[in-house]
Amino acid sequence: MMKKTYILGAVLLLSACAGMDLGNTSASDSTSSKMKACMLSEANSRYQAGTLFTNSIKSTATELVKSCMQRLALQSAGISEQSQSTAESIIANLKSMAAAQ
Repeated sequence: MMKKTYILGAVLLLSACAGMDLGNTSASDSTSSKMKACMLSEANSRYQAGTLFTNSIKSTATELVKSCMQRLALQSAGISEQSQSTAESIIANLKSMAAAQ
């Protein structure tokens, strides 16, 4: 059963990649193309890190979609991922200072 699940996942991943220029999206590309490129990139990163198959396919797919939706929303708002990490760092520092008092 697990073998069938992995094969199905691989087929779905490959079908999602069909007909798209991998990783090279521009501002004029459709949102759908950007989303597919993001999900492929995220899945590839997780595969290389060995974390792609740690959860169920449905759970992993949900995580990929949420991550890419957040990334694309930030980009469309003109906020880079670096800006978000800077904001998170500021909040973490303030939280640490508040806990120290």
